[in-house]
Amino acid sequence: MRMLYGFILLVLLAAIGVFALQNRGDVTLNYLDRTLTTSLAILIGATYLLGMITGWTVLGFLRKSIHRVSQAPPRSN
Repeated sequence: MRMLYGFILLVLLAAIGVFALQNRGDVTLNYLDRTLTTSLAILIGATYLLGMITGWTVLGFLRKSIHRVSQAPPRSN
């Protein structure tokens, strides 16, 4: 099973490498009055990383909220 996971990882890394090599052209991103020019591969990679960080943060908040709600309230005597 470990070799299968290693093989899948190598295939994914190869696909990412081919994508990065074939998309070396520059892309211009305009946001409000700012302009950023970078390669498409870097822009997609940065967007992916920001999405992962956002997802982990939201998931952490949800887990904490569910844990807090699922705890029994203290009993008064």
